Amino acid sequence: MLGRSANGIFWMMRNLERAENTARLLDAGFRLALTRGQSAAREEWRSVLVTIGQDVEFARHNLDYTGPSVTNFILRDRDNPGSVLAMFESARSNARTVRTAITREVWEATNESWMVLRELLSRPVRAGNLGEVLAAIRRQSTLVRGAMDGTMLRNEIFNFARIGTFIERADNTARILDVKYHLLLPSVGWVGSTLDNAQWETVLRSVAGERAYRWLNAGSMDARGIAEFLILDGRFPRSLTFCYEKLRSNMASLAREYGQETPAHELLRDAGSRMHHTNTAQIFEYGLHETIVTVIAGIKAIAEAIAADYRFTV
Repeated sequence: MLGRSANGIFWMMRNLERAENTARLLDAGFRLALTRGQSAAREEWRSVLVTIGQDVEFARHNLDYTGPSVTNFILRDRDNPGSVLAMFESARSNARTVRTAITREVWEATNESWMVLRELLSRPVRAGNLGEVLAAIRRQSTLVRGAMDGTMLRNEIFNFARIGTFIERADNTARILDVKYHLLLPSVGWVGSTLDNAQWETVLRSVAGERAYRWLNAGSMDARGIAEFLILDGRFPRSLTFCYEKLRSNMASLAREYGQETPAHELLRDAGSRMHHTNTAQIFEYGLHETIVTVIAGIKAIAEAIAADYRFTV
């Protein structure tokens, strides 16, 4: 398979996953901002921008940290190369470059998603229709993923698609955890307070894990329990452990197809082993922030190694 095609399918699915994650984060931020005073709501919106890495770009445009400004900048601003609309456009462009390698259903789902979102985001998004827009983003991303799961051969193309999805998902979960612990709370004195519990609930909403966590923990909001759930619980499809396991499986499939492992396999194996042999007590003893920083750096290194090993081209 050409490196250019591998790159196209990898980034097609990364962009769709990133768009869905961004929609979930916006939805959680919007819900929490509604219950806060003006100053706290501004910090909530800023934390959303920090989590997705767009705070510097937003500040460069001299916009105010209000709901309409932040949501429209993230969702549809043409001057924002990282907008959700730009993500769907990039996903469609990458799908077109690999159109002969994907099924008709996958192409049609991707193209339809872009058209639906282009129409929805052709006008400024307001509080009254924000929920509809965010639901459409989640739905359209899911449609493409469903078409991929239901119609694609389990070959190298499928493996690169899944690798792109879970690289992005792991990075998103790690960043949300890190920003929560350092930016969402006014000070360490708030840890364990009602505000702290509300913020942790926001984290769970951001990764679509609130109901699953409550099922497993009888509704108790506990910082350590939530950190363990999002980092170590292999049953939850957005936990770091789950993402690493899926990456390991798809990378192993690539190794079988190509007849050899690459340096990326070794990096992934080391990262997965460290995750497997750690526990919540060790994470908090070492420091949640320090742990997550290491995880994020490791994910970035794995993604770069995959691009180099399989000769992705830009």
